Amino acid sequence: MEFQFDLTKEDVIKYRIERAFETIEDAKLLANDNRWNTTVNRLYYASFYAVIGLFAQRGIRTKSHSGALTMFSKEFIKTGIVSPRIGDLYTALFNKRQESDYKDFQVFTKEDIEHLIPETEEFIKIIKQIIDNQ
Repeated sequence: MEFQFDLTKEDVIKYRIERAFETIEDAKLLANDNRWNTTVNRLYYASFYAVIGLFAQRGIRTKSHSGALTMFSKEFIKTGIVSPRIGDLYTALFNKRQESDYKDFQVFTKEDIEHLIPETEEFIKIIKQIIDNQ
């Protein structure tokens, strides 16, 4: 059986932003259980989903996570659309996710990760605001 979907660009953008907010809620649940490595994974993906929604709006395509990071910097940080502080957060989440997923014996603590939860939530809201203002 083959499914045919007639999705618009707006459908994709809305889905990605909803997925970003859902994933930040998953991160909070994991944080409540002191699962910090998995929490940072979810924080990164929450920000990534928001960025991919923004890219969908602007017609930007990437083939990798590092490509998304590079394009986000090029198209939104260097142009002044998004503050460097937000770019630094996205880079930090990318790096911490890489470490937690691929580095043996990497153990993040509450002190390492907890402060990133509200920062990532703010990140998603900023991206959504940019999308909504277009």
